[in-house]
Amino acid sequence: MIYLQLFWAYFKVGLFAIGGGMATIPFLYDLSDKTGWFTHAQLADMLAVSESTPGAIGVNMATFVGYVTAGIPGAVVATVALALPSIIVILLIARFLSQFRHSRQVEAAFYGLRPASAALVAAAGMSAVMLSLFDLDTFHVTGAISDLLRWKAWILAIVVLVLTNWVKRTRFWHPIVFIALSAVAGVVFGFAGT
Repeated sequence: MIYLQLFWAYFKVGLFAIGGGMATIPFLYDLSDKTGWFTHAQLADMLAVSESTPGAIGVNMATFVGYVTAGIPGAVVATVALALPSIIVILLIARFLSQFRHSRQVEAAFYGLRPASAALVAAAGMSAVMLSLFDLDTFHVTGAISDLLRWKAWILAIVVLVLTNWVKRTRFWHPIVFIALSAVAGVVFGFAGT
C-alpha cells in the first residue's frame, strides 16, 4: 500500500510541478503536512543535499523520501512516479508537435505557464530561506525573539554573501567551492538542529 501511496503522491508532484525541481518544493511542503513522511526541517536538509549533489533536485528529493519511507523499492517507485508525467507529456508532444508547432493556443499556454513557473520557484526559494534562517517552531513555543533566528546560519549566509560579492580573491570562485565549504562549516560547527 505504501508503494501505491508513494507512486500517486509523486506522480501528482511530477505532473503539476512545471518549472523544474525547485517548483516541486511547495508540493513537497503539502506532502509533508498530509503524510508525515518527513518534516519541514528534513525537507530543508533534503533541499541542501539535493542542491549539493549531481542530478535533478526533484528527482534527488523523491529518491530520498522514497528511500526513507519504504527503502530501496520506495526510492525507485517515488523516482519513477516523479519522472513519469514528464515522459508521458514529452511523448505526446513529440507525437503531435508537427500539428501544433505554430498554434497560437499552444504558444499562449506556454506563455501563461512562465509566470506561474517563476512564482513556484520564487515561493520555493522563500521557503528555503525561511527554513534555513528562521526557527519559527521554537519561536512559537518559547516566544523569545532570540529563538527566532538561526544565528549560525545567518553568520554563514553573511560570510558567503561577502565572499561572493565583495572579496576580489573569492568573488569568481566556482559555486561548488562555496557549497563544499558550507558543507564543511555545517559539519564542523554543528548546524544540524540549529
